[in-house]
Amino acid sequence: MNVTQLAKQAKESSFLLAALPSEIKDRSLRAMAAALRSHTQEILQANAQDLQTAQTEVAAGRMKQALYERLKLIPEKLETTVRGMEELLRLPDPVGTVLSETELDEGLVLQQISCPIGVLGIIFEARPDVIPQICALAVKSGNSALLKGGKEALHTNQVLMDTITQALAQVPGYPPDTFALLTSREESAQMLQEDRFIDLIIPRGGNALLAYVKANTRIPVLGHADGVCHMYISRTADLDMACKLAVDAKTQYPAACNALETLLIDARWSQENQQKLLTALVQHGVTLYGNNRVAALAPVAGEVTDWHTEYGEKKLSVKLVQDMQEAILHINMYGSHHTDAIVTEDEQAAEQFMQQVDSAGVYHNASTRFADGYRYGFGAEVGISTGKTHARGPVGLNGLTIYKYKLRGKGQVVADYTGPQARPFTHRKRGGNK
Repeated sequence: MNVTQLAKQAKESSFLLAALPSEIKDRSLRAMAAALRSHTQEILQANAQDLQTAQTEVAAGRMKQALYERLKLIPEKLETTVRGMEELLRLPDPVGTVLSETELDEGLVLQQISCPIGVLGIIFEARPDVIPQICALAVKSGNSALLKGGKEALHTNQVLMDTITQALAQVPGYPPDTFALLTSREESAQMLQEDRFIDLIIPRGGNALLAYVKANTRIPVLGHADGVCHMYISRTADLDMACKLAVDAKTQYPAACNALETLLIDARWSQENQQKLLTALVQHGVTLYGNNRVAALAPVAGEVTDWHTEYGEKKLSVKLVQDMQEAILHINMYGSHHTDAIVTEDEQAAEQFMQQVDSAGVYHNASTRFADGYRYGFGAEVGISTGKTHARGPVGLNGLTIYKYKLRGKGQVVADYTGPQARPFTHRKRGGNK
């Protein structure tokens, strides 16, 4: 079956999903979670096959170590994904919520109602856990999806998709043809042309992938190109807290898009504290890059050649700044508007930083690694958006809904509200969530 046929089927399925009862959605999530747990060994065996091929690519210099780490699917990671599915069961159905209600006139009521986006087109690289995350969120939000994974995770992706679709097929009332897995580059290119059937494209990968997608589709695109996250250590920062947060943000999972890539240190912070912070990072295996001022504090591998660098590994750009304003200007100029943090004991300074930094997530005394749909309580995420459209930051259930207007009347016609004897509108607000 070709991509056009798959997209058409997904579109037809989306009409049924839009009216699907919450009970069937939740039953489907339980079925998916149970199936993934019961097929864990099969999934991990497929992933081991992909990892074996990937090791050869890394050794030959054709794959970055960071990409290999994203490809790796260990039992704990899979279980976290399954728990994310189960977390969705505790969240309210995002579809059918009355966002606003306005009485236009007596007996003429306008409602703004949340509804699914429709058909999602997902393109991702070596991140096999994307499949269960996307499918779970799509089920709960009433969307269908076509998913195109990277060739690096070919076997893992296929087993994951087979497990999920077989589980959904056992749920009475759940529409067929909701999800489809694409495997070739040609299919990916074709998917980007299916603007008749696909409503939103979500790429999950690096700059090259996002640039390719944006240049080759008329479908709206949601996502982020890279994750150049910053942490600014202010002159009032607590040393122990600064060390703990910087080490966690850089080393807990260096390949993540919310990992720390640039450390900005206020030059007025004591030199002893500066040295201790950088030493703590070096002791955790981090390679530092910075100018002579930074080199005087700790060993560096060289100067920073590009401040908009996402290392994806234990490497870190370091800069001494004169004050918070210089830090804010640096972040807004060189950052990716993903997630940035300030470490300070000054509440007023923290508030100013959080107001002026133009990023999807701005933190005070917290690791940038918290930028995640599961950690935010969204259950899971389809990705992180750094744009300023209908969704920003980790995109969970609400980011996969839009709204429609429903007007209920009693035979009113526009002619009655025009001309010299026009009947007036009341425009009386009547509740809603917004």
